[in-house]
Amino acid sequence: MKFPVMGVLLISAALAGCQPATPAPVAPTGAEIAAIAEKAHNDYVAAINSNDTETLMALLTDDVVYQAPNMPEVVGKPAAREWVAGYFGAYRTQWEKTSLDFIVSGDWAFERYAYRSTDTDKATGAVTTDVGKGLNVYRRGTDGVWRIARDSWSSNGPPPAA
Repeated sequence: MKFPVMGVLLISAALAGCQPATPAPVAPTGAEIAAIAEKAHNDYVAAINSNDTETLMALLTDDVVYQAPNMPEVVGKPAAREWVAGYFGAYRTQWEKTSLDFIVSGDWAFERYAYRSTDTDKATGAVTTDVGKGLNVYRRGTDGVWRIARDSWSSNGPPPAA
């Protein structure tokens, strides 16, 4: 028995209409956003305060960008590793970061924060504190871990003397 071409097309169209639609992504609830924010934020601050380069590197994306005050931006994980290793080599650091706003959109999250940092010079023992603000951009990896893709911060203090 031969089916006319038009009949095959109609049956195909009808069957295609029976396929389940791909569900739209479900936006996280307030409680889920709070849990994501708390874990991502706390993990990043703990990694910074570990003063261990590799611990911090585990929470950065390969294309990370750091925008620190008074210096060129640091782009990519190899450059970040070098910068962080130099920082941790010179200072014992302690950061207090307060999350002020945390927004999740798909695999991206955006955080506005306030900070207080305390750096102790390993060579001299001199202590420097700073207070400021910043923005973090997180990206969720295929393993479900939220990593820093961008961290940009600035001091509330006056610029350094020229």
